[in-house]
Amino acid sequence: MRCPFCASVDTHVKDSRAAEEGATVRRRRICHDCEGRFTTFERVQLRELTVVKGDGSKEAFDRDKLFRSFKLCLQKRPVELEHIERVVSSIVRQLETAGDAEITSKKIGKHAMEALVHIDHVGYVRYASVYKDFREVDDFNEFLKDIQEDYKRVEKA
Repeated sequence: MRCPFCASVDTHVKDSRAAEEGATVRRRRICHDCEGRFTTFERVQLRELTVVKGDGSKEAFDRDKLFRSFKLCLQKRPVELEHIERVVSSIVRQLETAGDAEITSKKIGKHAMEALVHIDHVGYVRYASVYKDFREVDDFNEFLKDIQEDYKRVEKA
């Protein structure tokens, strides 16, 4: 593993332990040249996924991009980073086991929306404002109205 500080390849693992309920291995590393310390994570990857975007272009799936989108919409909300990690890992696992090497960005967004509605309602609305591509204030208001109606139905049941 190359040192992120000095780019030396002379690094070694100081400590390894399971993370994310055994789905990941967390490794503390040290560089022999600059004595820098850093952490790496090792995850199982079942298959290479390609994202097909709305305009038809393709790019490699980036787990960190999904994590950052969750982190952004849940910013300043009472949700632990470990919880976000578990949810993102679950979504990635679902995508990898679905059998398709190519997955649409809309499908990824749908998985994220389904998860967020159970995690945090404010984060759900924040994510939806980007995922659903609201163009006007009325689009946003209509979405909020639909959510409120859904919650009222659930509360009555």
